[in-house]
Amino acid sequence: MELPTPQDLRERRTSLDLTQAELADRADVSQPLIARIEGGDVDPRLSTLRRIVEALDEVEGGVVRARDLMHEETISVAPDDSVRAAVETMDAEAYSQLPVLQNGIPVGSISQSDVIHAGEDAADLPVSEVMSESFPTVGPEATVDEIRNLLDHYKAVMVTDGGEAVGIITEADLAAQLS
Repeated sequence: MELPTPQDLRERRTSLDLTQAELADRADVSQPLIARIEGGDVDPRLSTLRRIVEALDEVEGGVVRARDLMHEETISVAPDDSVRAAVETMDAEAYSQLPVLQNGIPVGSISQSDVIHAGEDAADLPVSEVMSESFPTVGPEATVDEIRNLLDHYKAVMVTDGGEAVGIITEADLAAQLS
């Protein structure tokens, strides 16, 4: 990510017809801080700069959020389900992995690879005995950049609200949005 200069921020804000106070309100920072950043008097924290840039992106309509990408219907299995049932669900839905949810809360994931590594006698075992760690979770307001970073390392990202799964995002969802 290339960091904007104070001049870049000022030009972008004014091109969007935003006052410093309006930008400060959207970014949840103070107006004097915006003035000091734009004047080059202070170097903001990266988290503050990110909030300011995201506020500007949102005004432009350029921020894609998790809620925009996610599939609300999440095909999943429970920890007590049999491995056989998980495989049948994966086959029926043409998925290579599934989240494991207990009462709507992500507790793990199971993939074809997990099943293969569990061995021939795993069919009657509960999913909890062969599952892997849960997919990472983000809130509905997470940005596409945050999601992209997670998908570089994981097969899927769960979207949670108050700890409960409300959706799922995979690389295919991200690719479809960006194409």
